[in-house]
Amino acid sequence: MPELPEVEALAGYLRQRAVGRRVDRLEVAAISALKTYDPPPSAATGRSVVDARRHGKFLDVVLDGDLHLVVHLARAGWLHYREAFPGGAPLRPGKGPIALRVRLDDGSGFDLTEAGTQKKLAAYLVTDPAAVPGVAKLGPDALTADLPTFTERIRSRRGQVKGVLTDQAVLAGVGNAYSDEILHAARLSPFALTDRLTDEQLAALHAATRQVLGDAVTRSLGQRAAELKAEKRSGLRVHARTGLPCPVCGDTVREVSFADSSLQYCPTCQTGGKPLADRRLSRLVR
Repeated sequence: MPELPEVEALAGYLRQRAVGRRVDRLEVAAISALKTYDPPPSAATGRSVVDARRHGKFLDVVLDGDLHLVVHLARAGWLHYREAFPGGAPLRPGKGPIALRVRLDDGSGFDLTEAGTQKKLAAYLVTDPAAVPGVAKLGPDALTADLPTFTERIRSRRGQVKGVLTDQAVLAGVGNAYSDEILHAARLSPFALTDRLTDEQLAALHAATRQVLGDAVTRSLGQRAAELKAEKRSGLRVHARTGLPCPVCGDTVREVSFADSSLQYCPTCQTGGKPLADRRLSRLVR
């Protein structure tokens, strides 16, 4: 799933490549992906791209006349920038990976695609990003929240710290991958309870959040959209590295699996050397 650093980099890439170009057509191939109908997609035609922004994990392509194409890429969505499109025929609704296509006046543009069978990519054409329900409920940005704000937000929800850290209403921008990385850097168990975290642990968590996300943004900015996934993978220390040695202590990275996701952690760095039981097999061991 694209998270804060990747969406920030996609916005930066669009600012470099698309700002100043006019929209020739906004074409919808997956009707279910477009969550709004007023204004219609045709309202984008002839408008210039004036900016690209990020709200948490939402990408906001800003058009003149206060029109916004706001996109949540979900788990399997992505943006593919095309210097030229093959042929000029409009997209036809179908079962392919392309959900939306934005054609620009210089022949370039971008496709919003989604792999797999679970189609959750969501696009909104609105006059105010706050009209998008997911944007309206976002908490403070995880990258820029200061320590008092960060502490207050984490303590506002009682629960396991990984789940709270990835709750977009608490803090915006952190997903499954970077939460694993942040908790590893902060040396915290993913199942530590937020109401039991000390001030020192929260300060470490805040510092790790700023460091992990900041480093990822620095690595990602300036990269072409097609290169961002590989760049993300290259910077991960524990996430998606089950069975490999921890780069900090050398212990084996372990995994806990859930119905539709998993987390990775280092026992030595995060849980005092004690492996966490896989929820599929036994009760959780804290």
